[in-house]
Amino acid sequence: MKKDIVSLSCEELEKELLTLGQEKYRGRQIYAWLSRGVRDFDDMTNLPASLRDLLKAEYRLYAPKILRKQVSREDGTIKYLWELYDGNAVETVIMQYKHGNTVCVSCQVGCRQGCAFCASTIGGLVRSLEPSEILDEVLFSQMDSGKKISNIVLMGIGEPLDNFENVMRFLELVNDPAGMNIGMRHISLSTCGLTERFDELAEKNLQLTLSVSLHAPDDETRSKLMPANRGRGIEQLMEACRRYYKKTGRRISFEYAMIDGVNDTARHAEMLAERVKSVGAHVNLIPLNHVEERQFRPSTPGHMKAFIRILESKGVNVTVRRRLGSDVDASCGQLRRKTEANM
Repeated sequence: MKKDIVSLSCEELEKELLTLGQEKYRGRQIYAWLSRGVRDFDDMTNLPASLRDLLKAEYRLYAPKILRKQVSREDGTIKYLWELYDGNAVETVIMQYKHGNTVCVSCQVGCRQGCAFCASTIGGLVRSLEPSEILDEVLFSQMDSGKKISNIVLMGIGEPLDNFENVMRFLELVNDPAGMNIGMRHISLSTCGLTERFDELAEKNLQLTLSVSLHAPDDETRSKLMPANRGRGIEQLMEACRRYYKKTGRRISFEYAMIDGVNDTARHAEMLAERVKSVGAHVNLIPLNHVEERQFRPSTPGHMKAFIRILESKGVNVTVRRRLGSDVDASCGQLRRKTEANM
């Protein structure tokens, strides 16, 4: 298979060009074209035709295609379903906030984690995305929408720490001042708690925000909702969070989907408060997006308010995520599932 040229750093491209018998500066020229979203070697007009032909023979270049695009009438949220080079598809969402535009990207086609309330994991994992494919979600969403992307959340389809090396390379590429130049402090990485990767991530000291999808404060409830908890457990997860915080100095955010009658009782709130205080974390409560294939329902407004009161009374920093794009299948995996069903 041809090499994936968009996943290469500028330095790597320079080395590649030298091995092809070309001048080093050609690598910088190609990197500049790629960073602007050019995905056809013939459009790189400052390269000689002989080099363009050589690049076509050696490297793969593909622009993701829009299979579906939905724009919310309620809040302007934009959801894309991108077709990849092999015919698979992933979802990307642009959300508008006062502080700028945030893009939520996928890192895998499907997911192997099996969370009981999630549409992304239905059908399991197909494959992981290459760094270039994740990068193109950001770049082509920005180009098509005309909206400057200032923040990134890796909270779409897939588990970022299950695609660790490719996600790390994506972060390097999107952070590059010669590329999109999006700072690490404007990036959040969400994980269901693959604790075996926490120390490795901490060693990189990337200064991004680590968001842990907790969704339950006890092993009994969490293991039913999230199979990834089995064999690890919440105590192991909290210890990994403490080590991460100590190493990086970056406060962890806990994501908590409020599910009616499952994890939204007063007992759950009190247990959650005790858990998060030990790591000085922030709690982000998420009104559950209903998924047709799942039986779960979002917590009632009354249960949500009571849950918040308990957390705040225990000194926990808590916020509630705005529901955006509810009229455009905003929950990760829904648009992909519906499109597959109709094909």
